[in-house]
Amino acid sequence: TRGTVAAFSPFDARADAEALRKAMKGMGTDEETVMKILTSRNNAQRQEIASAFKTLFGRDLVDDLKSELTGKFETLMVSLMRPAYIFDAHALKHAIKGAGTNEKVLTEILASRTPAEVRQIKQVYLQEYEANLEDKITGETSGHFQRLLVVLLQANRDPDGRVDEGLVEQDAQVLFRAGELKWGTDEEKFITILGTRSISHLRRVFDKYMTISGFQIEETIDRETSGDLEKLLLAVVKCIRSVPAYFAETLYYSMKGAGTDDDTLIRVMVSRSEIDLLDIRQELRKNFAKSLHQMIQKDTSGDYRKALLLLCGGDDV
Repeated sequence: TRGTVAAFSPFDARADAEALRKAMKGMGTDEETVMKILTSRNNAQRQEIASAFKTLFGRDLVDDLKSELTGKFETLMVSLMRPAYIFDAHALKHAIKGAGTNEKVLTEILASRTPAEVRQIKQVYLQEYEANLEDKITGETSGHFQRLLVVLLQANRDPDGRVDEGLVEQDAQVLFRAGELKWGTDEEKFITILGTRSISHLRRVFDKYMTISGFQIEETIDRETSGDLEKLLLAVVKCIRSVPAYFAETLYYSMKGAGTDDDTLIRVMVSRSEIDLLDIRQELRKNFAKSLHQMIQKDTSGDYRKALLLLCGGDDV
């Protein structure tokens, strides 16, 4: 993998559990020890530590973290303790809970996860919350935005294989006629093609589309659609082109300008730390001439900053 966090060796779950208990016991908390252990073990190892913690002390590690830590640092450490699919399921649950839906979270997770990952998330959601994720999402969304989310939730994208140039040409023509050539837009064509064709096929379609129309597919989506549907279609296209580039952009905008979108920053850093954070760092450097390390340094503070920098795993000067 191209993550910044890998399995720690030599690993001793009991020793880590003891060190964490010591760091949180009595007056005051030794935050350094907590962050050093939790940011340098991979998720599977963190689960072993939690299990050893319960065995040794009869206490729940996550509950202890919640009672000993505060603020964004607490959120980050607790997020690191969630198994990957539970982490995504939890984020989706909170995105559709209560008043108002957080479309940004639905867009980010469902546009970027692989079909296999989406299937796992649905299964975990059902186990954890005894509810069907698709039903929950359709209950909180509407229109074409809802339809594309439902298509992505089916996780039935064609597997990558040999690309049929005839079908590439046909799809590119269909998209051209559904958008640029049409008064109004036939959103369904965009939803079906972008939501179901294989990644390698769609990359060829985007090239062909540019040849036929003189536009990048992103420019057409920008002109022809709006609101949540536009954001979701663009996210899908960006992830088809490059998932690390999509997340580099997501991280860049979470810290650009006044204020920081800490929820997004934490979600991306935690969910990509074992998958492709090294590639995301490279893309951020390439596309925005900024280093992720320096952006975190500038935009965050305290133990929260230290822990994020440990997850970042180095600077790209």
